[in-house]
Amino acid sequence: MLFSRKKLELPTAEKALKGREEPMPVPEQHFVLETSLKPDMKGREEVLFGLGCFWGAERKFWQLPGVISTAVGYAAGHTPNPTYEEVCSGMTGHNEVVRVVYDPSVIEFSELLRVFWENHDPTQGMRQGNDRGTQYRSGIYCTSADQLAEAERSRVVYADRIKAEGYGAITTEILQAPPFYYAEAYHQQYLAKNPAGYCGLGGTGVTCPVGIAAES
Repeated sequence: MLFSRKKLELPTAEKALKGREEPMPVPEQHFVLETSLKPDMKGREEVLFGLGCFWGAERKFWQLPGVISTAVGYAAGHTPNPTYEEVCSGMTGHNEVVRVVYDPSVIEFSELLRVFWENHDPTQGMRQGNDRGTQYRSGIYCTSADQLAEAERSRVVYADRIKAEGYGAITTEILQAPPFYYAEAYHQQYLAKNPAGYCGLGGTGVTCPVGIAAES
């Protein structure tokens, strides 16, 4: 079976594919928001989320008021500027992620965390639903110490909620953001260009209210 051939263990840096120096070319403008795919960061913040197939994940975030731009790509692996095929081989160590650039005066980080937790099952390890492989693992990759602390607090609170519903332990990795590599142009805002396209996102059905990260 195809899924049985998917890599479910992360490669070491020594065994990972070598990659390349040239970054992936991407469109200048977001297909939906009509903002820059590489926006000015003045007064803005960013975070990377991995919650399964990045097509559906990106759509969840571009719909939020206060989100300036989204882009899909690869992070938390070893191979610089990988291709989609290389990531799918399991030999780069990367996760499929969404880069979310947002205005913190309009949308709080806790709201982004709520969308993250509610729209996938963070207990599945190296898979999400029928999508299997290291590139489908659950992850939050933070760009500030405040984000990191809030994400860690939200995991503790949300873990208690899903345990009460009979789910297992959370496997989400929460890290300081590693380098982000843009995915190929055809992946960017894929579901806006292909409305009938595949979206494998699910969820546990457990809600994560805004402000959950502030709870003790």
